[in-house]
Amino acid sequence: MKKMTAFTLACGMSLIATCALAQKTDPSVAAYRAAIADKDGNPGLLIIDKGEALFKAASGPKNANLTKCDFGLGPGVIKGAYAQMPRYFADTNRVEDLETRLLHCMVTLQGKDAKEIKAKRFANETKNESNTDWEKIVSYIAYQSDGLPLVMRKSHPKEQEAIKVGETIFYKQVGPMDFSCATCHSNDDTRIRLQALFNGTDKKQASNVMSAWPTYRVSHNANRTMQHRMWDCHWQMRLPDIDMGSPATTALISYLTNQADGVKLDLPGMRR
Repeated sequence: MKKMTAFTLACGMSLIATCALAQKTDPSVAAYRAAIADKDGNPGLLIIDKGEALFKAASGPKNANLTKCDFGLGPGVIKGAYAQMPRYFADTNRVEDLETRLLHCMVTLQGKDAKEIKAKRFANETKNESNTDWEKIVSYIAYQSDGLPLVMRKSHPKEQEAIKVGETIFYKQVGPMDFSCATCHSNDDTRIRLQALFNGTDKKQASNVMSAWPTYRVSHNANRTMQHRMWDCHWQMRLPDIDMGSPATTALISYLTNQADGVKLDLPGMRR
C-alpha cells in the first residue's frame, strides 16, 4: 500500500468532512430539482435546434457540412448513433465517443484544425458565455438517440480494453490531493455541499447520470457534454487539463457507459 503523506492524509480528512457523511437531500432542494426537470421547458432544446443548423451548414476550409460523417451506423446516419457510443472505428483503429468522432469528421471532412476546435470547445460559465458551436452540435447529434437504450459495445477487443482501462482510471488515485473518481463516486448518499454525488459503482445510479448527458446545467446556463464532465472533474481534482478526446477520457466514458448499459436515454437532461 502506498505510504500516505501528512498532506495526503489532511486532504483525505477534509474530503470526508466535506462529502463522505452527507445527509439526504433537503426536501426544498428536491422540490426545486423536480420543478426544473420538465422536459418541455428545458432550455437545452433551443440549443439543440441551433446545433442542427450548424451540423447541416457548410463550414471550414473544405466548405463542407457534417452530414456525411460516419458515427458508426454509416455515413450521414445519426439516428441512434449516440446510443451505441463509445465504439470501435476501423478507419482510426481506436475506440471513440461522440465527441472524439465529431472532431475526426471536422478535421477530415471540413478541413478544420483540431487545436482550434479544442480551444473553443466549452463555454466559460464564469464569463457568462453562451454555448459554443461545439456544444450545440454535440447536443443535436446526441438528441437523435433520445428514448433509445444506451449500449456499450463489447464485440471488439479494443472496446473490451477501453472498459477495463476506464475502470482502472476510475479507481486510480492521482494528483496533489491523491484523489480518484472513486473518492467521491463510490459510496451511497454522499454529497459536496448541496450537490448529491452518484455512486458510479452502482449500476442504477450510474444509469441515472449517463442517461441524461448531454445535459442542460442551470448554474452554467448552457448544455454540457460528457467530455466537459470529464474535464471538469479532472479540474476539481486539481489535475492538469485533460485533452478532449484523449484515450483516457474515452476509456472512462466507456466504463461509465458499461455501468449504465441498457438504460433508456432521456435527452437533453437537466442538472443544477
